[in-house]
Amino acid sequence: MLIRRAPDIRSSEITPESLYFGRREFIAAASAAALDLAAPAAARATPRPRADDDKPNSYEDITHYNNYYEFGTDKEDPAKYAGTLRTSPWKVEIGGLCEKPGKYDLDDLLRGQTIEERVYRHRCVEAWSMVIPWNGFSLRNLIARFQPTSRAKFVEFTTLYDPAEMPQAGDVLPWPYVEGLRMDEAMHPLTMVVTGLYGRPLPNQNGAPLRVHVPWKYGFKSAKSLVRIRFVESQPANTWNVVAPNEYGFYANVNPNVDHPRWSQARERRIGEFFRRPTLMFNGYGDQVASLYAGMDLRRNF
Repeated sequence: MLIRRAPDIRSSEITPESLYFGRREFIAAASAAALDLAAPAAARATPRPRADDDKPNSYEDITHYNNYYEFGTDKEDPAKYAGTLRTSPWKVEIGGLCEKPGKYDLDDLLRGQTIEERVYRHRCVEAWSMVIPWNGFSLRNLIARFQPTSRAKFVEFTTLYDPAEMPQAGDVLPWPYVEGLRMDEAMHPLTMVVTGLYGRPLPNQNGAPLRVHVPWKYGFKSAKSLVRIRFVESQPANTWNVVAPNEYGFYANVNPNVDHPRWSQARERRIGEFFRRPTLMFNGYGDQVASLYAGMDLRRNF
């Protein structure tokens, strides 16, 4: 069988979105039925990534309304300027408290991973949201490969910063951009390493070639264009929490009851829609992730 890499596929061969979703829904339904018949009860009880019932945003929406401040602060700037980002060759440094540190080529990181589609809500702290069909795999699959030690309590992610490729960045934030997750958050099956969307390679403006997505958190937790992953014992000093600790907490769980100091988070506007809708606790994923925060004050730990 001849397997072609995405750059070798002509745009005319890409399935139109309407057909893509019809096919996807048919396959998903058939697969779900087969799994429910074949899997034992214990396996069926295992949390699975949930497909959102809402219609996904268009490819145009998803790739032309972005936050990626290294390429400018306007939502349209990343699509305009991210073409300067070179995503090949690409290496990611793995370090900290793990048994297999080193610098790994992207192809090596992806080798052996099964790429799947997940339709997730993406909720931005500025009270807008999208529904995005990401392609990728669970972050925990990658973490397990590097064997973090028992002392590793957090995972720290660092985004590329290269002034030559990101001349729009300026001094908006202290670069490079850094984010972090508690280890149990990173190991949750919903937490995703994203390699593409709509079945196509991940565009530069969306965080190519490799990013994280954590669907129950605000979008700034989902670090883009990863160049370093470290396993650490103490909570990482993530960028937005350093810049504005009264506005951006470390956890950044979607909580409609905790307002941003400058606007309400109780309602959100889905890109492409006129009216706002109520914001869901944990972005609608509470049944899968609320147990991670049992006993925590989610107003204090925002």
